[in-house]
Amino acid sequence: MLCLTAPSCSPSLPPRPSRPAADRPGPGISGGGNVRLSAVPAPSSLRWSWPRKAKSKFSVPVSAPRDYTMATAEDGVGDLPIYDLDPKFAGFKEHFSYRMKKYLDQKHSIEKHEGGLEEFSKGYLKFGINTENDATVYREWAPAAMDAQLIGDFNNWNGSGHRMTKDNYGVWSIRISHVNGKPAIPHNSKVKFRFHRGDGLWVDRVPAWIRYATFDASKFGAPYDGVHWDPPSGERYVFKHPRPRKPDAPRIYEAHVGMSGEKPEVSTYREFADNVLPRIKANNYNTVQLMAIMEHSYYASFGYHVTNFFAVSSRSGTPEDLKYLVDKAHSLGLRVLMDVVHSHASSNKTDGLNGYDVGQNTQESYFHTGERGYHKLWDSRLFNYANWEVLRFLLSNLRYWMDEFMFDGFRFDGVTSMLYNHHGINMSFAGSYKEYFGLDTDVDAVVYLMLANHLMHKLLPEATVVAEDVSGMPVLCRSVDEGGVGFDYRLAMAIPDRWIDYLKNKDDLEWSMSGIAHTLTNRRYTEKCIAYAESHDQSIVGDKTMAFLLMDKEMYTGMSDLQPASPTIDRGIALQKMIHFITMALGGDGYLNFMGNEFGHPEWIDFPREGNNWSYDKCRRQWSLADIDHLRYKYMNAFDQAMNALDDKFSFLSSSKQIVSDMNEEKKIIVFERGDLVFVFNFHPSKTYDGYKVGCDLPGKYKVALDSDALMFGGHGR
Repeated sequence: MLCLTAPSCSPSLPPRPSRPAADRPGPGISGGGNVRLSAVPAPSSLRWSWPRKAKSKFSVPVSAPRDYTMATAEDGVGDLPIYDLDPKFAGFKEHFSYRMKKYLDQKHSIEKHEGGLEEFSKGYLKFGINTENDATVYREWAPAAMDAQLIGDFNNWNGSGHRMTKDNYGVWSIRISHVNGKPAIPHNSKVKFRFHRGDGLWVDRVPAWIRYATFDASKFGAPYDGVHWDPPSGERYVFKHPRPRKPDAPRIYEAHVGMSGEKPEVSTYREFADNVLPRIKANNYNTVQLMAIMEHSYYASFGYHVTNFFAVSSRSGTPEDLKYLVDKAHSLGLRVLMDVVHSHASSNKTDGLNGYDVGQNTQESYFHTGERGYHKLWDSRLFNYANWEVLRFLLSNLRYWMDEFMFDGFRFDGVTSMLYNHHGINMSFAGSYKEYFGLDTDVDAVVYLMLANHLMHKLLPEATVVAEDVSGMPVLCRSVDEGGVGFDYRLAMAIPDRWIDYLKNKDDLEWSMSGIAHTLTNRRYTEKCIAYAESHDQSIVGDKTMAFLLMDKEMYTGMSDLQPASPTIDRGIALQKMIHFITMALGGDGYLNFMGNEFGHPEWIDFPREGNNWSYDKCRRQWSLADIDHLRYKYMNAFDQAMNALDDKFSFLSSSKQIVSDMNEEKKIIVFERGDLVFVFNFHPSKTYDGYKVGCDLPGKYKVALDSDALMFGGHGR
């Protein structure tokens, strides 16, 4: 693989070490370093001045400028700016008008009755346990409860003296005066909400808005207890560093704090901050995406079966420890996104939100009733997004993480499940607009997402909000004001599927260059997306990391640089670099990598569970593999650093100029331009080329900006 730049754009580069190709055996696949190129001006049939559209199979038009004029409920929402993006949208005006009107009506109701979205989203300052003047006040929405008490360490778990009162909206409350100037409920003490179900039974539940929850690690399967978290001022973490500015293109490092250490144990927020964040910075990423932050009682759920939405996962530390992590990231110039799960909730009753469902109607519950309230594949509960208190809960949840922990945005998990009444189950989206805009659409969920995105960008205009959506719903990533759902980016989820299909099912000569280019460019160019070759999904037990798919068992014996590389290792390292880089350069407007894959982490991820005797061996990151000088992992890590640095210098990820000019099936070559760079990828397993002519937009002599075959990246230096 070669990346070329015109002299006027070329940064100063260190001299490249060289070695005759004959000094080392040829690789299983050329990394592109042995493609000798003649850069020639494009013939008249292919020459253009940007932004004129190129006469090429794949070209990128400049995105239409956004019109931020807000539609109002009074104007009938009949002239939304999204209609200018795509003439086909006009056939679905009834759908767009309906959901926009529903959004505006809901927003107006909140403004009328709650003082606006910003006040409405401060629910965590009212609900749960808070200090108000000289008393501790606890509020809980539980309309189905017939009687209620607050219990805990502070009253020896006897609630007879702390009975609560219920208002007309189903909100229970109690006010407990301070004792000798101190809160009656001490900081870091256990509490629970005890209520009478109406069938003669009293049940104890973790408060829905609790900010910390712990369990007794000495007892197998012990449920979580709510913990009142209100440290004295001297113990509160105070942020020292401002948020970094929003980058033109996010280069995201996806990470799981618990499995981020090398030891077979759960790692902590402070360990991640001190040991892993410097690695992320050194590899030139500009954004960290943290998984599994919201409390989840089942560790192996990867954090996606949330039990306590406002609580920091206590396995890795306290809320103050997480604040330290975010602040440390900001000090390094790294923005921090959080995986937020508002698509469903854990079905746990004892320590989860589901415990508040005691068979009442859906208007008095967080969830839908009957089959509509259960996700049959995930074994979890589904929110009723039309419910007023559900909106308060979820919108306040977003604001809580942004305000209290200084997160710079979110990656919304399971958005496809939210968007449709069928939740994407057994659906194969073919791209027909009828699949997206019809009776299958869950308009209540869409309206919630519109409210959420409007709120987040109002509170923090530079917020980055990413949708995990496999359906490809149009205008998901257009602003709410235009008639879109309001996300900044969507994940390009088809890309890793293409790579896995090729690696598992096709020989190298069967790889289709046009198929690769089509997969990487098949997106709506008026909406931004994040490209990735592999994420955590591709590494979970039952599958393998891309490096392990390529090199498998030879990674145990063939990664020493003290011996010649086998054809399998040579091919594997070359393809690992090329696949990740072409995905980054051609696949989207941002890039994502999962922790450890930048250096070709071997094997797979397997959380401790009964099936593996509760082992942490595959639930950690072996950083030492990249640090040991005589192992070849260092080459993949160095190339990851270099490709991120290249975007720092040339900003090609944020460039709208993207043209694929050559897809040679016989020679297995893909050539494209992105920004001011020309990229040439040779995927042939054995052939190299001399004098290969490449048409390019800008005339002149080109220099090599990045070469995957360089010796410093484990190549052959040709």
